[in-house]
Amino acid sequence: MVGSIGLAQTLHSTNLIAIVGGGSTPKFAENAVLIWDELKHDFVLEFTFSSAVLNMKLRKDRFLVVERCKIHVYTFPNNPKRLFVVETGDNPRGLCEISPYTTSERQVMVFPGHKTGSLQIMDFNTSSPGASSSPVNILAHQGAIACVALNNQGTMVATASMKGTLIRVYETTRKTLVVEFRRGSDPATVYSIAFSPDSDFLVASSDKGTVHIFALKDTRLNRKSAFSKMGFLGQYIESQWALANFNIKDDCASVCSFGPKNTVYAVCENGSFHRYIFNSDGSCKRENFERFIDLQTETSDDSDD
Repeated sequence: MVGSIGLAQTLHSTNLIAIVGGGSTPKFAENAVLIWDELKHDFVLEFTFSSAVLNMKLRKDRFLVVERCKIHVYTFPNNPKRLFVVETGDNPRGLCEISPYTTSERQVMVFPGHKTGSLQIMDFNTSSPGASSSPVNILAHQGAIACVALNNQGTMVATASMKGTLIRVYETTRKTLVVEFRRGSDPATVYSIAFSPDSDFLVASSDKGTVHIFALKDTRLNRKSAFSKMGFLGQYIESQWALANFNIKDDCASVCSFGPKNTVYAVCENGSFHRYIFNSDGSCKRENFERFIDLQTETSDDSDD
C-alpha cells in the first residue's frame, strides 16, 4: 500500500485490521473505515460516515466509530449491524474507551459529555438495538477533558483535563471520586493514562517527558505533600504525588501500559521502546530500550543543496 494512514487497530490477535486514511498523503478516505483480512489479503468490510473518523474501538462483540460529535456502535465481526448512535459533546480528540469483552458485569463505554469537563458512562448491558439507556454523567473537570482510560473490570475511569495537572479516578456505578492524583503543578498535555490489569496501579505520560506511576489500591505508597489551594483563605490540602516516575530523554509523546510484575512499557512517537521496573519504595529502573524506527531523514553525500 502506497500512502499514509491515520488510524489502524487490530481485533486482539486475530487477522482483522481496521484502517482509516490520514496523514500527509492519505491512501484512503478519512471518513471511512476499511476492515482488512490478513488471511484473505483483502478488504472484507467498509463503513462510510459523514465526517472524519477520529477514533475507533474493536472488541469481540462490538465495533465503535467516533466522529467529532457522534459515536456509532455496531455488532462485530459477523454480519455487522449498527445498534445505535450516541450524540456526544464536542470531541475533537475522538476520546472514547470501552471495557474489554469479559465476563465482568460492567460492560461500559465512556466519552465526553455535552457540558465542558463532563464525562458520560454508558452500560452496554442496559442498551438495546435501536435505543440506548441514559448515560451516567460525571462532572470530572472544570476544563475540557484531554485523556480518559477505563480499567479492565469496567469499574473505574481515570480522566485528565487540558490543564493536565490532576488525574481523577471515579467509580463508574456510583459516580464517586475514588482518588485524585497530582501529576505536577505546571500545565501539561497528558498523552496517555492506563490502569494495571489488576487495577492496583495507574500510569500517565505527558509532554513534560516524564512518566508517572501512581499506587491505586494502596494509596499510602504515594508521596504526599501539602499543596496550596487557591482561595480566600489560602488553605492547604494534601496532594497525592506519584509513587515512582521516569524520564524519557527525547521528551516526545509516548503511550504507556503495564506489563507483568511491576513493569511499565512506553512506546514513543520517535520509534523508541522503553521497559521500566518499579518497586513499592518508589525506585524505578530501565530494563530495556529499543529503537524500532529511525525517523531521521537520511541524506546522501552527493545530493544537491
